[in-house]
Amino acid sequence: MTLLRDEGLTTEKLAVWRMLQRAQVRITRHLEAELLVGHDLPLASYEVLTQLAEAPARRLRMNDLAGRVLLSRSGLTRLIDRLQRDGLVSREACADDARGLFAVLTERGAERLAEATPTYLRGVRTQFLDMLGADEIGPVRAVLAKLDHGPR
Repeated sequence: MTLLRDEGLTTEKLAVWRMLQRAQVRITRHLEAELLVGHDLPLASYEVLTQLAEAPARRLRMNDLAGRVLLSRSGLTRLIDRLQRDGLVSREACADDARGLFAVLTERGAERLAEATPTYLRGVRTQFLDMLGADEIGPVRAVLAKLDHGPR
C-alpha cells in the first residue's frame, strides 16, 4: 500500500521530512536531559529565560513571549507560574494596557540562566554544529531560514 498519492511527495522527500523530525526530537531530548540533570531547568524554561534576557529591560509582554517560544498563551502562563514560584521571573502590569502583563527576568533568573548556558551551548555544539562541516553551515542556514518563513 502506498501512502504517497498525488501530493507531489516521493519516498525520498518523505524520508527527508522524517529525518528532520527525528533530528529535532533527538537534539531537543538531549538538551532537555542535560539541562534537567545539570541545572534542574527544563528546555522550555531555559528558552523563556533566554528570550527575557535578550529583551530590552529584560521583559516582554506575555503575548510576544508566547510567540517567541512557540507556546500557547495558556501553556506560557503555566510555565511562567512555575518560573515565578522559583523566583526566576516576575510579572508586571503594563502601564498602557490594564489587561496586559509583562514577564520580567529576575536577578535570580539571570543567574540561573548564566549557570545553564554553557551546558546548553555545549549541547547545541556537540549535537548539531559539530556534525556540520564549515562549508555546510551556510547552506543549512539558508534552508532553515526558508523553512522558518514558511510558504508564501
